[in-house]
Amino acid sequence: HVPNLRWPGGCFADTYHWHDGVGPAAQRPKMLNLWWGNTLEDNSFGTHEFLELCQLLGTEPYLAANVGSGTVEEMSNWMEYLNSNEDTPRVLERRRNGQAEPYKVSWWGIGNESWGCGGNMTPEYYANVYKRYATFAHDYPGTKLKKIVSGANGDDANWTEVCMKNIPRRLMQAITLHYYTLPTGNWGKKGPATGFGEDQYFSTLRNGLKMDAIITRHAAIMDKYDQEKRVDLIVDEWGVWTDVEPGTNPGFLYQQNTLRDALLAGTTLNIFNNHCDRVRGANLAQAINVLQALVLTDKEKMLLTPTYHVFDLYQVHQDAQYLPLQFRSPDYTFNGEKIPALNASASKDKNGAVHISLVNLDPKNALTLETALPGVSFKTVTGRVLTSASVSD
Repeated sequence: HVPNLRWPGGCFADTYHWHDGVGPAAQRPKMLNLWWGNTLEDNSFGTHEFLELCQLLGTEPYLAANVGSGTVEEMSNWMEYLNSNEDTPRVLERRRNGQAEPYKVSWWGIGNESWGCGGNMTPEYYANVYKRYATFAHDYPGTKLKKIVSGANGDDANWTEVCMKNIPRRLMQAITLHYYTLPTGNWGKKGPATGFGEDQYFSTLRNGLKMDAIITRHAAIMDKYDQEKRVDLIVDEWGVWTDVEPGTNPGFLYQQNTLRDALLAGTTLNIFNNHCDRVRGANLAQAINVLQALVLTDKEKMLLTPTYHVFDLYQVHQDAQYLPLQFRSPDYTFNGEKIPALNASASKDKNGAVHISLVNLDPKNALTLETALPGVSFKTVTGRVLTSASVSD
């Protein structure tokens, strides 16, 4: 089950004008996707199509408003178009376009990567811009908005500090965090998605494990200003980012998927689970055909990636009760560096079943575990394993 789906981006969101994507598809104006591939976007997949997809999936829509090149009025009009039921021009237009009842969209990201592609703003400037936009982001009957601050790039703690200090709690319900795992740590030459050696396998997992310290640092700042933990931390862009596959458009960010990606996904989801007191949402970038995808397609063909199977395994933790774990992990050592070989998280679901998710990052050594669960008895124990002969499979 997909809890929420974020759209239309990403950097693209701060160039997107929602009204170009409603009404008869043949009459919608075209636009250039300047961020990704410099291709022509015909707007045939717009607001109604996205929300229909969410309804088919049974998932919460998460819309990203255009702050970079848009206006407060444009965002406010979009909210009215989707959430109001009064006979305003925008609501009448929505009804003409086939949706009689309000969509009741609650989740709204106000800007995206405003420190970068969303406007290259300072945190002080963005905090003021955000307050202006959030002031005109109105609730409607039956729809209380979740207003989401465009948060930090990786470990930029100052961004979180400035936003938490300057934005009133009544205007924000969440703040985001973006962190990508690069195998080499170098944006200019990130490393291949397949055919890598143990050096880039190790560095990928080492860089991925940094997510724990990054979240810890941002959460501590949030605790300083929000001791009641009313503001969510949403990691709405994360995953492995490698060089694109040879022969593909560099702007389409198409990359293959291996067991290394699966191990990074499981590790990251364990980190999120273990920080669930503050991390209350996360969005892998991206679902289909882009970066660390769950699904890859080629015309009529489709395959499920190793990352997909990790998400399938971890579904048991959704809406469950977090259970803290204590364990000792051996080290996985490579070229004099070391990382913990084992990471884990646990929860108890509504039926009382306990679920423990374990990830072994050591590509050469199996781990033998003894688990103590005092005060708990079980009638049955089952397990599922995701692995392969090589981490590059």
